[in-house]
Amino acid sequence: MDAVSTTNIVENSCLLLAVIIPLFGSLVVMTLKNNPNLREAISCSASVLLFIVVLSFIPALKAGSTLVFPIFKILPGLSVTLRADGFSMIFALVASSLWVIAVFYSMGYMRAHDEPYQTRFNACFALAIFGAIGVALSDNLFTLYLFYEIVSVCTYPLVAHHQDKESYDGARKYIVYLTTTAKFFLLPALILIYVLVGNLDFPHNIFTGIIPADTKGWIVVLLYVFCIFGFAKNGVMPFHHWLPGAMVAPTPVSALLHAVAVVKVGVFCTTRTMLYVFGVDTMNMLNLGIPTAYFVGFTIIVASVIALSKDNLKARLAYSTVSQLSYIILGVALLTPHAIDGGLIHIVNHAFSKITLFFCAGAIFIASHKKYISEMSGLGRTMPFTFGAFAVASLSMIGAPPVAGFVTKWYLLVGSMEAHQVGILLILIASTVLNVGYFAPVTYKAFFGKRPAGEPETGIKEAPLSMLIPILIAVTVSVVIGIFPGFMMQFVKMVTG
Repeated sequence: MDAVSTTNIVENSCLLLAVIIPLFGSLVVMTLKNNPNLREAISCSASVLLFIVVLSFIPALKAGSTLVFPIFKILPGLSVTLRADGFSMIFALVASSLWVIAVFYSMGYMRAHDEPYQTRFNACFALAIFGAIGVALSDNLFTLYLFYEIVSVCTYPLVAHHQDKESYDGARKYIVYLTTTAKFFLLPALILIYVLVGNLDFPHNIFTGIIPADTKGWIVVLLYVFCIFGFAKNGVMPFHHWLPGAMVAPTPVSALLHAVAVVKVGVFCTTRTMLYVFGVDTMNMLNLGIPTAYFVGFTIIVASVIALSKDNLKARLAYSTVSQLSYIILGVALLTPHAIDGGLIHIVNHAFSKITLFFCAGAIFIASHKKYISEMSGLGRTMPFTFGAFAVASLSMIGAPPVAGFVTKWYLLVGSMEAHQVGILLILIASTVLNVGYFAPVTYKAFFGKRPAGEPETGIKEAPLSMLIPILIAVTVSVVIGIFPGFMMQFVKMVTG
């Protein structure tokens, strides 16, 4: 066997290694209940190793290769196969890098708050990443569906972590919404697509899709609607209620849900299906894109308005997530080059900024035991690093330079003008104003508000360094990718050309 072939085999087998690492890490963690230090060392090591393996894909992709690793075949045209391409790397890099940061933050939070069931938490956290990486590296719609469901099942214990009535209610809503929509919308769509096409493999460009050209238009539209609603992790209204309900979980879980494993899985699957199953040409021909953009535009505005009314910080952040996720779908639905670029890069930009915000919420709770914005007046003066990071991440959500969110808004605004959609332009402007409305008061109260009567200015200090350092790393990355977006944009450009 020549050297080139051997190299290809090694590169492709690393795809399987990327999936095995978090799975194996989870299994090892389960055996270490009585050794918390070793348990957390295994979690940290697995997260770092996964990130290194994902980084190892980059040279081959930059050289123009697509890595593919078949695991097993079920039926003709139906297999479990892994693949790394530009689209895969957008999400794989986000999930693997944020797992590293989240593991270190979680150690500090869980110990500072003396949370129970930490072994189960660490194991399920790793399993959620296992599912997320599997989704990112899926070569076909069947593999994508398989790992999508794994994420749903493995994150249920995380939402129900506290094992009280509130957490069980939130977890029940979470699992019912996600499994019901997948079974009643997504699975029938997959079966019909397989019958029509004979396989579920993703093509290598975003234009043609896989739906046969002679398929009746109404069937394609029905399949498209079923896929949009079937991937309910995308948070699109009206199937969004699970997301605020899941806020009963510990803050590291909320960060995992909103920035890494769950909602990003939803929008990644949705946009992967839009571009690689239906394709730009089919969506243009049947006019699927613009109605989708306005439909999710409704979610953007309404969720932002609801966020304005929430005094609980995590609840406000949850509705912000519902709104921000739809930016990703909106950008892709506009079907113009700049808009698609803006939608896909927001997978990255939103992840780093939103995990910073949830990390800050957890740090505030650990340091002050406060969950409500109305109680946080003056806290910024005793927790300047935490609230400073919150302010910077808020600017990213708003879309202000030089933070990452500005890159998203710029591309989306240009894309809406390319598509000649003044209505979408107005939605983006209105949502930006609403973003300011629900983020700015938090920072203003923290730094300029008066402490409640009877509460001294001293006594509350920053959270432990094990929590503060991940916060500062995440917010720094958010600024860096705002100033230097080229590294991640190279993978976006592999998708859009």
